Amino acid sequence: MRQLASGVCLVTHSVGGERAGMTATAVASLSLDPPTLIVCVNRAASTYSGLTLGAAFGVSVLGADHLEFAERFAGRTGEEGADRFREGRWMTAPNGTPLLWDALAAFACEVDDIVERNTHAIVVGRVKHAAAASDGGALVYWRGGYDQLGWSDDELARATGLSPQSARRRDDAR
Repeated sequence: MRQLASGVCLVTHSVGGERAGMTATAVASLSLDPPTLIVCVNRAASTYSGLTLGAAFGVSVLGADHLEFAERFAGRTGEEGADRFREGRWMTAPNGTPLLWDALAAFACEVDDIVERNTHAIVVGRVKHAAAASDGGALVYWRGGYDQLGWSDDELARATGLSPQSARRRDDAR
């Protein structure tokens, strides 16, 4: 399984005003019509109990510069529950879900179905609201570590010697 490279996301929810979240690498688009995605969650994870209540949830797709969030929400920094939200810029989706403001993409979802298998569950979420950023590399997880895919505007500018705006215009012309 370590050979499966995956994007890195935060799965978050708010139940009774209490925010919770986790890092997830098993997130995928399920359907375009209606817009639906799936998230695989360990049933022992504290975030899972909130999802089973039929709560709305959010998915924030992490960029290459979000490694600290991936580590924090994976429990590697010792922070738990609402403490994980202490840093960073957060917005609240119309469904009450916290989403990372500068994520590559953000999805506000409603739980549509939950399929339990072995230690994990597949949570099917109907996307109610979505937003996407225009640039930045993606954070990926592969072989037990984090890496990035793609370049940010600043990295592209440094590599080409062009300003970020010039680099973007040049890239758009391709």
